[in-house]
Amino acid sequence: MTDSENPLASTAIRLEALLFVAAEPVLPAQLAAALETTTTEVEQGLRVLEESLQTRGLRLQRHAGRIQLTTAPEFAELIERFLGLEATTRLSRAALETLAIIAYQQPVTRPQVDAIRGVNSDGMMKSLLSKGLIQETGRTDGPGRPILYSTTPEFLQHFGINSVRDLPPLELPQEGEEQDVSLLKG
Repeated sequence: MTDSENPLASTAIRLEALLFVAAEPVLPAQLAAALETTTTEVEQGLRVLEESLQTRGLRLQRHAGRIQLTTAPEFAELIERFLGLEATTRLSRAALETLAIIAYQQPVTRPQVDAIRGVNSDGMMKSLLSKGLIQETGRTDGPGRPILYSTTPEFLQHFGINSVRDLPPLELPQEGEEQDVSLLKG
């Protein structure tokens, strides 16, 4: 069956074109509206596209229900060199620890992060916000209505993953072992 005979391949090709020109991540419903089809057909087309991209230099990235086309993470160094960009900034152990907590617990408040780390995380949170790796995503209904934080699409790009579902499973320490929450390496 050729691409023109396969409606999913045709959808996948049209999705690739739309995602290529999209200025920011888009919702499947936006893609469905543009293609005058259903979100179910869009999701099927995205799966076909994702599979076809595995052997190419692009990837689909999903975050908070939105999709975007990005370069394959294994080519980051090549692209940085081509574009004359400085190497991605290294994150300190404290920043990685804070980021790991947010990634695995999101949405999470700063007091919750502080309780897990055992120290004040104000500086780390500000640093991660300024780097665009985390974002404010609302407020809790509790006393003082603390801000909720979650990771961003830039977080996914920084670590070369397509979704927070791709994070390695969180291994909790056995009783008596020291907990190490710095599971992510930058």
